[in-house]
Amino acid sequence: MLPSRYNPNEVEPKILARWEKTGWVCDPLSGKKPFAIVIPPPNITGRLHMGHALNNTLQDVVIRFKRMDGYEACWFPGTDHAGIATQTVVEMELLKEGKTRKDLGREAFLARVWQWKEKYGNEIVEQLKALGCSCDWSRLRFTLDPGLSWAVRTAFVRLYREGLIYRGEYLINWCPRCETALSDLEVEHEEIQGNLYFVRYPLEGGGYVTVATTRPETMLGDTALAVNPKDERYRHLLGRTAILPVLGRRLPIVAAEEVDPEFGTGVLKITPAHDPVDFQIGQRLGLPAINVLNGDGTINENGGPFAGMDRFRAREALVERLRAEGLLEKIVPYRHAVGHCQRCRTMVEPRLSVQWFVRTKPLAEPALRVVQEGKIRFIPERWTKVYFDWLTNIRDWCISRQLWWGHRIPAWYGPDSAIFVAMDEEEARALARAHYGKDVELRQDEDVLDTWFSSALWPFSVMGWPEETLDLRTFYPTDLLITGFDILFFWVARMVMMGLHFLGEVPFRVVLITPLIVDERGQKMSKTRGNVIDPLELIQSHGADALRFTMVHISGKGRSARFSRSLLDESRDFLNKIWNMARFILTNTEDLPEGLALSGRPLAWEDRWVLSRLQAVIDEVRDYLERYLFHLAAESLYHFVWGEVCDWYLELAKVRLYGEDLEARRTAQLVLRTLLAAIVRLLHPVLPYITEEIGSYLGMEVSRSAYPKSDPSLRDPEAEAVLSAFQALVREVRALRAELGLDPGRELELVVTGGAQAERILSELGPALARLARVRPRLALGAAAPATAAHGLAADLSFFIPLEGKLDWAAVEARLRKTLAKVEAELTGLEERLASPEFRERAPEEVVAEAEGRAQELRARKIRLLRLLGGER
Repeated sequence: MLPSRYNPNEVEPKILARWEKTGWVCDPLSGKKPFAIVIPPPNITGRLHMGHALNNTLQDVVIRFKRMDGYEACWFPGTDHAGIATQTVVEMELLKEGKTRKDLGREAFLARVWQWKEKYGNEIVEQLKALGCSCDWSRLRFTLDPGLSWAVRTAFVRLYREGLIYRGEYLINWCPRCETALSDLEVEHEEIQGNLYFVRYPLEGGGYVTVATTRPETMLGDTALAVNPKDERYRHLLGRTAILPVLGRRLPIVAAEEVDPEFGTGVLKITPAHDPVDFQIGQRLGLPAINVLNGDGTINENGGPFAGMDRFRAREALVERLRAEGLLEKIVPYRHAVGHCQRCRTMVEPRLSVQWFVRTKPLAEPALRVVQEGKIRFIPERWTKVYFDWLTNIRDWCISRQLWWGHRIPAWYGPDSAIFVAMDEEEARALARAHYGKDVELRQDEDVLDTWFSSALWPFSVMGWPEETLDLRTFYPTDLLITGFDILFFWVARMVMMGLHFLGEVPFRVVLITPLIVDERGQKMSKTRGNVIDPLELIQSHGADALRFTMVHISGKGRSARFSRSLLDESRDFLNKIWNMARFILTNTEDLPEGLALSGRPLAWEDRWVLSRLQAVIDEVRDYLERYLFHLAAESLYHFVWGEVCDWYLELAKVRLYGEDLEARRTAQLVLRTLLAAIVRLLHPVLPYITEEIGSYLGMEVSRSAYPKSDPSLRDPEAEAVLSAFQALVREVRALRAELGLDPGRELELVVTGGAQAERILSELGPALARLARVRPRLALGAAAPATAAHGLAADLSFFIPLEGKLDWAAVEARLRKTLAKVEAELTGLEERLASPEFRERAPEEVVAEAEGRAQELRARKIRLLRLLGGER
């Protein structure tokens, strides 16, 4: 017997252990139609967060649905080595021991990172399993696995030999804390309160010109001053020479249209090694580029007396020197956006550096074309434009990182710095021998590749590329990618580029972009706000299924999705409702003989209705799941299970379950069993644990069973019309009781006077009506009501309830009038809000929906009150 209460902390570990034994192994030779998803590989440093919970729940919903629907559904799991993040974690551990990675040396440090990975790197995998993720864990991959490392080298070598990877000096984003280059996407701009420093630059021949800058320490690398050629104020300065304060370097004054005459004084200092605009001007005009920063953010030997100082200390010292020499005109507070390292939040520096780059334009053009041709579809569709905009304006991708943990760049240098890009050192030596005519000493590039380079190959490297594997032939291209919008450029666009380039096919056909999870006030979750929610704690307190249902429920809420514990509580309530429903059905069908079939038995109206509704819900949920409208599928199931099966059918079935007619009881039992078997299968992709447990009491392994398909012969519009009228009548009688203040347990007389379904309801559903509405119903078509009666209308059913001697009508009338006034006032306010275009545009979708629903309730109540007050007394 099913226990009296549902305890997820008992059920979920038990079911998970069962799944761990059987696994979810995919068979590419099964002959079934393949359906594949690759997991966005979480970082090995990661811990399950709300974004993971949402993303992986949706992936699991799809994969379970497709598996049950007859596909060879394969979900490829894996984890990412997360170069900067992992190296930082291990370096922090070393700092506690008073050591740095340089104290250990490269090989010993990497051994230490691998030790850390073996100890902690699979924690997130176990957390994903606890969430219920049914990946094929036998195919678990890690981005530094030998096979994936070979794929990375293959891709690098091919791109290099095709001229799509090159090494060059370029202005890049540099993190002084991580001491590595960053791509543009790894830099987040934040508003800070800084200063604008107005500095006087002396002119040869006398006088000075004032320049405004937010970073005075970079003036140590100035190689020119520039003015806009259309700026009449400074045209006379063109061709003259200024003198760099402190260092005395001669600076030509040049014309550049990039200069904004409205910023500062309209004169721009040109520092090609430390500003992207200055770099472009310097390239065009042939200006020298002088780097003044070391990798750790200190000033290098080009900084004269400030060499060795931290950049911010150098700023203070330089400003004091300028003030002392009378060259600091003023300092003005200034708010501006400054780039910060996405990982460690350190302020980044534009810095001239020799790096490796991917030439992206030739790769971006095919990636744009496949989306334009509809070979890849974005959901929601609005992300297509964002994808187009970024790829249209794409810049070359800096792929080298000054780290030790990661895929080391497969490039070796000869004695004269000749470059040999090869799959391994042996091939590099062969190339060098051919180049020099003899064996020479080679040194490998110290840098590693950007983590996103290996991630860009993920959809096919995880299947064994560059080998022609069975998995690759069967499951590539994959069918669906579910990911967040924050990595649309980091990852999605780059996977498209690499998939097309190396395999000639898109890596996935549909990209579903999930919303950002925010708190109940709509604020982004962050440690500083103190509103971060740990999904593992929620699993412990409410169970994985409750969390999953909540994630699915909010998944269709636009760009951001509000999460609240009250929603989680509602999901837990729904699970308890499912459990109690199952327990009721199992308890009341224990004596059902084996071998009995529902087919051929006479069905009651409520049987016909619920079986018809079941077919409609099956079709509806299938459609929603096929279109990845998960939230609508969940809402449909919620309303059917709770609002139709539990609230109505179970109550209606009790008449026969507890009655004397054995055959009628058997029919009700068979319908209940049919419903339960269908419901657990319908719910399983969203709620795998509870449905697997309930299914075991039905003798079925739900996760391996077929997803329900509708039976058109059971669709019954007539029964749905009859039960719709019946339900409306019961609801209206209950509502009248509440408005009149009548005891809900007190039996009343109910006289039905008209309506298309009146005779059927009274003759065939009379006992159920009496039980659910607590009335003595009778049919009296066209009968006139007594002087003291409550009038009602439900659908097209007209009725009255005689009230002679049952209440003080004068007192009730006074109360009803007060209630009506309150209802009208609230309704007026709501309708004014809903009529406001500003409210509809700015308010969250769920707030507008809630207001519309409340307004509808108030209109119905107003009509009811007016009818009560307008009837004959």
